[in-house]
Amino acid sequence: MPLKQVRPLIVAVGFILGAGGILPESADTLAQGGLTCAQIVEQMQHHNQFRMDGLKHYQALRHYQVEYHGFSTTLAGKMDVQVDYDAATGKSFQIVSQSGSKFLCDKVLKRAVDSEKEASQDKGATALTPANYKFSLVGNENLDGRPAYIMNVEPVTESKFLYRGKIWVDAADFAVAKIEAQPAKNPSFWIARTLIRHTNARTDGLWLPQQNRSETKVRIGGTAVLTIDYGAYRIAPIASHPELGN
Repeated sequence: MPLKQVRPLIVAVGFILGAGGILPESADTLAQGGLTCAQIVEQMQHHNQFRMDGLKHYQALRHYQVEYHGFSTTLAGKMDVQVDYDAATGKSFQIVSQSGSKFLCDKVLKRAVDSEKEASQDKGATALTPANYKFSLVGNENLDGRPAYIMNVEPVTESKFLYRGKIWVDAADFAVAKIEAQPAKNPSFWIARTLIRHTNARTDGLWLPQQNRSETKVRIGGTAVLTIDYGAYRIAPIASHPELGN
């Protein structure tokens, strides 16, 4: 689920100008509680399917912002977008307002929204599954007071919608709580490096995106920072299921 929110950032930053220290272990290394890496990944898919089956509808007002600093100048653009999700029809996006640099709004923020629409049309090719990623367990830690597994993820192919880095998987809900990554494929020659940090939060028994921050270094100088705050969710009642804690 979180991956669909990260994809727009990976693609969008390419249009602006046109964790260290944990070593991976064997995929069979036992996690805290006796689970292997393969078992954790299996539980992630199992729980995510139940969450997606239970989620019928939500609305949220997202706040997009991009800032570029370089050559003694600063450009910024902002955009508010109403997002409606329906299990039967998918997502729809409506731009409510925009301000600041028209160039950044058109070439970065609007393309971020368009990119998410594109990615949502082929969920299988972009999902966080063994078909698209290689996983390795690297450790455990508490994240916001909840135990979590830390895993390295490597894309099987260099798709513009995939990434490489680390994910933090909640040990109770088997949901991705945090991602720190880089694009699997550089979206543009002009991009030297892009670092992405994504967080999810538990809302009414569901894990939904909370914030995305993408920092891009441009080869000829300057830094661009793209941020999405996902706002408050209005969620329709979800189907009851014991594995979701309902």
